[in-house]
Amino acid sequence: MQYSFILNEKPVQVTAEEDANLLWTLRERLKLTGTKFGCGVSLCGACTVHLDGKPVKSCITPLSQAVGKKVTTIEGLSEDRSHPLQVAWIEEQVPQCGYCQSGQIMQAAALLAENPNPNREEIIKHMNGVLCRCGTYLRILKAIEKTAQKV
Repeated sequence: MQYSFILNEKPVQVTAEEDANLLWTLRERLKLTGTKFGCGVSLCGACTVHLDGKPVKSCITPLSQAVGKKVTTIEGLSEDRSHPLQVAWIEEQVPQCGYCQSGQIMQAAALLAENPNPNREEIIKHMNGVLCRCGTYLRILKAIEKTAQKV
């Protein structure tokens, strides 16, 4: 089947099976590997992307749901890694293994787009469901708070 949508501000068409999900289409067919596979059942959040500006777990999102919509991946957040969240992530030395970071950043970007000045409780509530096996939650929180102060 043919699927058409806007990917990182550019129109794309992709051929995929009828039961294809968004994650594997992004990674395998479109070669955007910044979005990670973690659990495959929407528990870890490593696969988080934006669908019309809202965070979704791409591992369980059927590709058909993207038709005619805007999909933004970590690669589309900033071409040169200059998005304020990406800068704060580096300044606060957030990643350890780094595997969850694209999902964390995409989840945080959706929060700041909706609420540019969240308090600590709002950040924690919004980020719930994106897991970090290395436990850098305090650094993640600090990076989001730092970014919110700049926006």
